[in-house]
Amino acid sequence: MILVTGGTGLVGSHLLYHLLLENDTVKAIHQKTSDLKAVKNVFSYYTSDFENIYNRINWVEADLSNIPMLENAFQSVDKVYHCAALVSLNPADYKKMRKVNIDGTTNIVNFCISKAVKKLCFVSSIAAVEKNTTDLPTDESENWNTSIQKSGYSITKYGAEMEVWRASQEGVDVVIVNPGVILGSGFWQKGTGKMFSQVQKGLKFYTEGVNGFVGVKDVVQIMIKLMASNIINERFILVSQNLSFKDVFFQIADSLNKKRPSFRVTPFLSQIAWRLDVLKSKFTGKAPLMNKETAKTILSKEYYSSQKIQSALNYEFEIINKTIKSTCNDFLK
Repeated sequence: MILVTGGTGLVGSHLLYHLLLENDTVKAIHQKTSDLKAVKNVFSYYTSDFENIYNRINWVEADLSNIPMLENAFQSVDKVYHCAALVSLNPADYKKMRKVNIDGTTNIVNFCISKAVKKLCFVSSIAAVEKNTTDLPTDESENWNTSIQKSGYSITKYGAEMEVWRASQEGVDVVIVNPGVILGSGFWQKGTGKMFSQVQKGLKFYTEGVNGFVGVKDVVQIMIKLMASNIINERFILVSQNLSFKDVFFQIADSLNKKRPSFRVTPFLSQIAWRLDVLKSKFTGKAPLMNKETAKTILSKEYYSSQKIQSALNYEFEIINKTIKSTCNDFLK
């Protein structure tokens, strides 16, 4: 039996669909407050028969911090896809991220060891990959440097990876994927889905920061291929293309037949914007949309190499323009 954590998120929901194409049932963890309808909605983008496929999911209510619930979820499980995580660039969420991303992964790893799970696939992030100190794109070879300041999210995802490597030392075969910015259908009001919603509403601003982008379908297909392969105890960066946010926003606007954002956010403007947003949050009580970390992220230029996974699986990524077009088609539905 296959167990998926984070099955109600972007990666998890798309993963469940593809796993069910090859399996009669798949077990998936969800929290009491999870939106299961969002998963069904994702399935509907793939096929008109989404109801029958969705109904084959064996949902198990569990929390990553609740040991008895996890004990129940791990019954008869031999493969695990650990997708659950808290993603945030807000420093105020650091303790929450440690609890979910590190402590939660610790519990998953402990059960994988005690239940003799055959193989574990962990969804990490390029945020947990040390940046290359040369002009070459970053790959998996750099060692983590504790002397360089990192975001709370980066620290907790790297900490989670350390727990997964512990599983490998205790006899569990593991693979880790480090996706870039993941684009895909569903969840239009959070995560990268908001990029499509904001452009649809008439987003006016863009930045020329660069990052690695990848389609969610590529991510889940690679995960499934890695779990079916003899590859163990390796980590892989998953990036289709390194693009500027300007390029991505322009492509989304073109696909949605909307006006392209026209105002470039400079470093000076971003510094003013995040400070004003933080100040505003103190009066409204709402979390700021921007902070020092997000301002840094949207302006930085980071380049990544996926040569390792391309060679290991002889895999060819979908170009981002095609990913954006298909995602925009689903958005318009």
